[in-house]
Formats: sequence, structure tokens, C-alpha cells
Amino acid sequence: MVRFLIKRLISLLVTLFAVSLVAFAIIQLPPGDFLTSYLTNIAADGQTASQQVVDRLRENYGLDQPVYVQYAKWMGNILSRGDFGQSFEWNRPVEEVLWSRMGMTLTLSIATLMLTWVIALPIGIYSAVKQYSPGDYLSTFIGFIGVAVPDFLISLVLMYIAFKYFNQSVGGLFSPEYENAAWSVSKVLDLLSHLWIPVIIIGLAGTASLIRVMRANLLDELRKPYVVAARARGLPERRVILKYPVRVALNPFISTAGWVLPGLVSGSIIVAVVLSLPTAGPLLLRSLLSQDMYLAGAFILLLSVLTMLGTLLSDLLLALVDPRIRYG
Repeated sequence: MVRFLIKRLISLLVTLFAVSLVAFAIIQLPPGDFLTSYLTNIAADGQTASQQVVDRLRENYGLDQPVYVQYAKWMGNILSRGDFGQSFEWNRPVEEVLWSRMGMTLTLSIATLMLTWVIALPIGIYSAVKQYSPGDYLSTFIGFIGVAVPDFLISLVLMYIAFKYFNQSVGGLFSPEYENAAWSVSKVLDLLSHLWIPVIIIGLAGTASLIRVMRANLLDELRKPYVVAARARGLPERRVILKYPVRVALNPFISTAGWVLPGLVSGSIIVAVVLSLPTAGPLLLRSLLSQDMYLAGAFILLLSVLTMLGTLLSDLLLALVDPRIRYG
């Protein structure tokens, strides 16, 4: 197991270096830079900036240096001091802007992930064990709706229902009176009263797809000879199903841990914009549109790190659950 872990860590470090190169290259691909976007915006407002001012800003931000020098300074500062650079648009250190949104983002992501697993696992098992039953057909129908209907449309419907029938303020994660208030029991309860809408919306598609995955894998396992032999020995049906078939069918659930969290962080941008959520998604979109390169690069690098750490965790869990992976 130790050898398996060392191999995975070495692979993670090599991948992290490659991802940092790709992330920095991606944010450099659009023509121009942040100053280009900045000058375009002030020109639209009828203002102008002298060439001297532009040159000074370009020098201050290091935009007059070659790309490889910018990358070396960026990665050097990250590795040595944890400094991700200065956000051009916010005129603040990137880590301050980043972490101001990550708290709510992780709260929303973890709540969504828990809801997804708690719902998808038992329904997937029931749907496989009771194949072609009314409950199976109902879960299949709901699953198809969850996969097919766009998240932003569900957002609008739930916002309407929450406002009209529950008299609840919609948009954001807090009521106006708690938006800038200090943390207290009342603010936490207010957060929970608003959290259910984005959790249901973001988790619906993932829950629907995991139900289908669990159903398909468990159906495949239930037809194998070792299950038939266990039933022939007279073992209780609950033990026959839960001891081995469900354990093997869980492999796809564990293997998806690598992309679930970054997918929740980056994949819910449209929902976050519609619901006015103070999460990382809209900030990432804004940094890409304004070519705020250090902020956008930090976001892309963070999502990549989350993906790699999730993949490492899923590899270790799979190795613990299934010896064929550990020794294969």
C-alpha cells in the first residue's frame, strides 16, 4: 500500500507541474491582456489614458516581460510564499479575493455532495433490486428529468415557488439584514433556510446520473454466479445484496470523487449567476472576461489541484475496497 501511495504522489507532482503550465498558457491565449480590456472599458465611458500611464501600469503588473518570465515569477511566488499575485481588477492580493468566496463555495459543494450520495445510493439499490417495479419506473422518470432539464430553468422555477408560496427572499445565501452581519445562530439558520434551493438545483443532475450508474452496475452484479450461489445456500436476501454486489457496485461512486468537487465549484456558474450566490463560480467567470490573469490562473490551478487530490483520494479508497486495484 505504501508503494502504491508513493507512485500516486509522484504522478500527482508531475501532473501538477504540467497543469500549471497549461493553466498559465490558457489565460495567455486571448489577444491582449488586462490593460487591453481596461483601456477598452474606459474608452467606452469616454475617457482616455496616456501612453505613459499605460506603460507604467504595464511595468507595474509585469505585463511587459516575456510569458516564461511571468510564469516563473508566478510559480516561484506561489511555491516560496504562497503568493498568487495581485488581482488587477480588485487591486487586492489574489488569495484574499479567492478565500473570500471559497468558504461559501465549499459549504455549498459539501452540502450538495452529501445530498447527492444520500439520495442516489439507496434509490439506485432499490431501483436495481426492484427492477421494473413502479418505484423503478418513477426513479427512472425523475432521473431523466434531472439530466435533461437545464439547471438555470429549475433555478427560476424554485425561486418562483420559494417567493410565492414560502414568502422567502430569493437570490443569495442570506436575507438582506444578515448579508453583512456578524456570524450568529440566527445568521446560520438564515443560511440554512436559503441553502436548500441551490443544493437541490446543483445536486439534481448529479443525483440522477449516479442513480442510473448505481442501478446499472448493481443489476450487472446481481446476475453473476456468486450471487446465485449465495442465495442457493439460504443466506438472507439483505446480506446477499449488501455484502458483495453493493460493495462492488460502489466502485463507480468512489472513482467519481476526483471530479465531483471541482465540478460543483466550476460547473454551477450559471446557477450561481441566476441565484446571485457569493461563490467562486461567478468570480471565475468575471476574471476570465476581464483577463485578470493572476486571479483566473489561481482559480484554474485550484480546481486542478482539487481534481488531483480527489483522484488521489478515490484511488486510495478503491485500493482499500478492491484488492484487484491495489495489486493489479
